[in-house]
Amino acid sequence: MTARALPLVVAVFALILAQFTLVPLLGWRVGVDCLAIAVVVVAVRVRPGVAAVTGFLIGLLADALAPEAFGAGALAMTLVASGASRLKAGFFEDRLLLSVLLLAGVKFAHDVIYVLAERRLHGVALLAQLGLWSPLAALATALVGAAVLVAVRPALERRHR
Repeated sequence: MTARALPLVVAVFALILAQFTLVPLLGWRVGVDCLAIAVVVVAVRVRPGVAAVTGFLIGLLADALAPEAFGAGALAMTLVASGASRLKAGFFEDRLLLSVLLLAGVKFAHDVIYVLAERRLHGVALLAQLGLWSPLAALATALVGAAVLVAVRPALERRHR
């Protein structure tokens, strides 16, 4: 591991730790998804295949705590990590606002895929989740993600060739 990658690795482990320690203590209906932030932080720096594997592993980690919907998190994180990596490589520069918008889109897409894959919600509950709670969670995650992206900005800068 290079010294340049160390802040990125530390940030990802800190986000995973925060997801399983701090976020449950808050108990908010509109929670921040630190795992989605970790996936985006990694996905914008690596190729889509590596991003998909990273998303899969982080999704499996989340699924370990939700056995009733095992696999939904891994599927959702794999798809959004690969998609975020492709979008970042093809369309976005290293601009904070665009990265935050990407993070909000990733979180919302993750929620849509997860809710549909777990097949637990139906009718009005499904509409409320996808129409109200998921967009609010995407906004909260994007705001916290902005602070994280600023903190790890040196690790996210592209190398000059």
